[in-house]
Amino acid sequence: MDIKKNGSQPSAKGPASYFTGTVRIDAPFSASAPARVGAATVTFEPGARTAWHTHPLGQTLLVVSGSGWVQREGGPVEAIQPGDIVWFPPGEKHWHGATATTAMTHVAIAEALDGKVVDWLEHVTDAQYPA
Repeated sequence: MDIKKNGSQPSAKGPASYFTGTVRIDAPFSASAPARVGAATVTFEPGARTAWHTHPLGQTLLVVSGSGWVQREGGPVEAIQPGDIVWFPPGEKHWHGATATTAMTHVAIAEALDGKVVDWLEHVTDAQYPA
């Protein structure tokens, strides 16, 4: 058993290479092999969002507070609220983040395939992001 005590890990800023706007990443973890799941609590300030990306084994988001948007390539932008659970299948190109006016926090869960959890792609443009 391994317990990571609340406050034992500092918050991290979401890097500009993968995010637009102010993003905070808290309590990240990854399991030891042979397990391959990892997760983090991610908070997006209003207007903040991920770049487009995919996950080799998919991703689950558990929305815990605020208001956000998600979009898969070719699909509409969809609203997400606390209590919503979003599943992106393996390889599905997508992005997620806060609305333009309200912050949003979710727990992001994904498994690693051969040590890789995510493939980061281009940033979501202002034209793609709802105003």
